[in-house]
Amino acid sequence: MAASEDIAELSAMVRQFADDQIAPHAGQWDRDKHFPVDVLKAAGELGLGGIWVAEDVGGSGLTRADGVRIFEQLATACPTVAAYISIHNMATSMIDTAGTQEQRERWIPGLASMGQLASYCLTEAGAGSDAAALRTTARAVDDGYMLDGAKQFISGAGTSAVYVVMARTGGSGAKGVSAFVVPADAEGLSFGANEAKMGWNAQPTREVVLDGVHVPADHLLGEEGQGFAIAMRGLDGGRLNIAACSLGGAQAAFDAALAHLRTREAFGGPLIEQQSLQFALADMATKLHASRLMLHDAADALDAGAPGASATCAMTKRFVTDSCFEVANSALQLFGGYGYLWEYGVEKIVRDLRVHQILEGTNEIMQVVLARSLVKGRR
Repeated sequence: MAASEDIAELSAMVRQFADDQIAPHAGQWDRDKHFPVDVLKAAGELGLGGIWVAEDVGGSGLTRADGVRIFEQLATACPTVAAYISIHNMATSMIDTAGTQEQRERWIPGLASMGQLASYCLTEAGAGSDAAALRTTARAVDDGYMLDGAKQFISGAGTSAVYVVMARTGGSGAKGVSAFVVPADAEGLSFGANEAKMGWNAQPTREVVLDGVHVPADHLLGEEGQGFAIAMRGLDGGRLNIAACSLGGAQAAFDAALAHLRTREAFGGPLIEQQSLQFALADMATKLHASRLMLHDAADALDAGAPGASATCAMTKRFVTDSCFEVANSALQLFGGYGYLWEYGVEKIVRDLRVHQILEGTNEIMQVVLARSLVKGRR
C-alpha cells in the first residue's frame, strides 16, 4: 500500500473512532466536566497513546505528518479530548526521546496504551510566556532530588499517573532547568482544585504542587541543564498538534454551518442562496484549506529535521489557531441565534478553540520565536 493510502486509511480509522466513541458524548462531557478516561484507554488500544513513540516499547512509530492528521480527525468530534491526547503524547514522547532505555521500558508501555496518563508540567503562575524564568527547584540530595514549587494550568492533573516536570537545578535562565519524571504517588505531590474554565471542560486543569517531593536520581530525564531544551523540542510538535485540533474543530463548525444554511429558509428560500453568506463560506473554506496545507508542510519539515523547523512550527501554530478560531466564530454567526444555543454544538467549539491561541506558547510568543529566527537568518 502506498504511503498516501496508508495515511488515508489511518485518518478514516481515527475518524470512525471519533464519530462513534467521542462525538455522541462530547456535549454532555462538556456540561458535566467529565474526563472520559475509559474512552482515552480505548484510544490507546488503537495506538493513539504513543503516536511517535518507538515500537520497541509499545509505541506506534508514526510521523508528525501522521500525527496532525490524527488530531484533526479526533478534534472534529471534540477539540478538548483531542487536545488532551495531544498533551499526553507530548509528555510520553519526551520520555521516549530523552529517557534512558531503562526509563523508556519502565514508563512508556503503560503510557502508550493509555492505561496510564501523562501530564506536561512547565507553566508556573509567575512564569507563563517567560517559561525560562520558572522557580520550581530540584535540589540534589544523596539519593536523588528534592522538588519544591508549583505548576499552573496542568491538563490531566490529579488523574495522570506520570508528570514530566521542569525544575531548576542550576542558575537563572534556560540552562539551569532540568526535566524529571514524577509519579503520581510521590509523597508531597498534591493538586489544586479543578479550574472553572471557559472551555476545555472535558479535561481537568489543576495546579500541581510539589512540597518536598523526593525522586530518585534515575527520574532525571537526560542530564542536568537539558530540561528546557527537552521541553522546547516537545513543544515544537505540541504546537502542530494543537493547530491540528483547531483545524478539526473549525472544520466541524464549518460543516455544521453549511448544512444549516442549506436547510434554514428565510427571505423566500434557503439561506444558502444569499450571496453574502456564500462569500462568508468561501472565506472560511479558504482559511481551512490554507491552514491544512501549512500544517502538513510544517509537519513534514519537523519530520525531516529541516533548518528552521521550530520557527515554522511557531508560524503555523499562530496562523492556524487564529484562522480556525475565526472560522468557528463565523460559523456561529451563520447559525444566528441558534449558534448561541448549547444543543447545536457550535458555541462549544468556539469556546474550546479560543484557548488554543494561548497555550503551547501564546500567539504573541509565536511571533517572537519567528522574528528571532528571521533576525538570526535561520529562514
